Amino acid sequence: MRKVLPLLLLASPALADEPVTPQFAKETTGLATPYMGDWQYMVGGGAAVFDCDADARPDVFIAGGEGPAGLYRNLSEPGGTLKFAPVEGVSETGVTGAYPLDIDSDGVTDLAVLRVGENHLMRGLGDCRFENANAAWGFDGGDAWSTAFAATWETGAAWPTLAVGNYIDRKEEAFPWGSCTDNWLHRPADKGFAPPLPLKPSFCALSMLFTDWANNGTRDLRVSNDREYYKGGQEQLWHMEAEPRLWTDKEGWKRLRIWGMGIAARDLDANGFNEYFLTSMADNKLQVLVPPKDQTLPQYADQAFKRGATAHRPFTGGDLRPSTAWHAQFEDVNNDGLADVFVVKGNVSKMPDFAQKDPNNLMLQRADGTFLEVAETAGALSFANGRGGAVADFNADGKLDLLVVNRREAPEIWRNVSEGLGGFVSVRLSQAGANRDAIGAWVELRSEAGLQRREITVGGGHMSGQLVPWHFGIGTADSAEVRVIWPDGQASDWVAAQPGEAITLKR
Repeated sequence: MRKVLPLLLLASPALADEPVTPQFAKETTGLATPYMGDWQYMVGGGAAVFDCDADARPDVFIAGGEGPAGLYRNLSEPGGTLKFAPVEGVSETGVTGAYPLDIDSDGVTDLAVLRVGENHLMRGLGDCRFENANAAWGFDGGDAWSTAFAATWETGAAWPTLAVGNYIDRKEEAFPWGSCTDNWLHRPADKGFAPPLPLKPSFCALSMLFTDWANNGTRDLRVSNDREYYKGGQEQLWHMEAEPRLWTDKEGWKRLRIWGMGIAARDLDANGFNEYFLTSMADNKLQVLVPPKDQTLPQYADQAFKRGATAHRPFTGGDLRPSTAWHAQFEDVNNDGLADVFVVKGNVSKMPDFAQKDPNNLMLQRADGTFLEVAETAGALSFANGRGGAVADFNADGKLDLLVVNRREAPEIWRNVSEGLGGFVSVRLSQAGANRDAIGAWVELRSEAGLQRREITVGGGHMSGQLVPWHFGIGTADSAEVRVIWPDGQASDWVAAQPGEAITLKR
């Protein structure tokens, strides 16, 4: 087991103050791409957030469904209003989502673009220019309805392993139930990828994540599946061995059947093990490893109700029917050193048993580990039909903003305009050779606010990914220390960091 520092003592629940509620202002920013389409675009609708022109401002790629996708250059001034301009020449259609990563390790971020039809690996050429690299990299994009993605670098590999999750058989529109198509594992070959390996059984995946759930240096593949269309399926965890195989109930994996749509992961209490927020319809989960001392058994207890994070019904608006949750992301939006959770919501397609007015959730973490809903009081209330999203600092002011991709409506973005928030540190990782951004590493930060840990991953959420400097709030601390545990388990030295500092940790 990897060693982690003990968590500093936090205030007891009886003494803990309510968290500071950040304030957001909805802005008209130039982001105009709606997620369009009917049957084949009822799921998906993601955003990729990354810096494609090397100006230290995160740009945005937005899935357009049956309409054109949009790539937007970030023109925001530091601390100012958010402004984006479309990049001309983007011709991708049928896009359900996208994830940024440096596939060929050349120092320029690429895009994995998921589609209804052939998926595309788009090689970054710099200055927000891309070219289709499927042929050059031997990548078989298939011809499915792709709705989930994750990436990792397996031990010693020069190229990443890519997992693609697929939804129902598009030819079975009249009776789609039980027609889930195979998911694929694309492992490396010489200067590219081998033919895809089917992951059977497959149960209509809507989110995937390679994660070191046991904190032992091994990243398994977690898959969240939509029970609306599979028969006899459940949530899955795959051993990433030479021949991938499922974890079984004999190994501690408990059967769980939800309308699985998104996965968010964070070690909320810095005990060495991630918690997982799983989005669903009326049944969101906050999973905690039990017992945490036994890293060999993937046994999880749901603490969503205990910690006030069920988000199972609209918290305002008068619609009392169950919610439909999609993208979820843990980030510290008020810079107090505790990760909060943002959940994007929206009815699938006028489903009468579920809420039509279904606002997104912004839940702040208290010092005792419970959560407080603040989306309305924070100024981030929306009743649009959301799908994907992102929480990122778009104007480099150290305060995290909110982005939501909506079905049949333009994206929404809220600028964090809070005054008097705590301090922050942002961390970027860099190593030579393969996996330049150190996907699979753990970043640890310690300060008076406590110890924080986050696993660097590509995947999760709902069809939305980001590759940005990793953000840590530090509250009122006047200093911090940061280190990285690299993907191979080697730990760096602790490095001092000051509030407001953006640091790069190099291998």
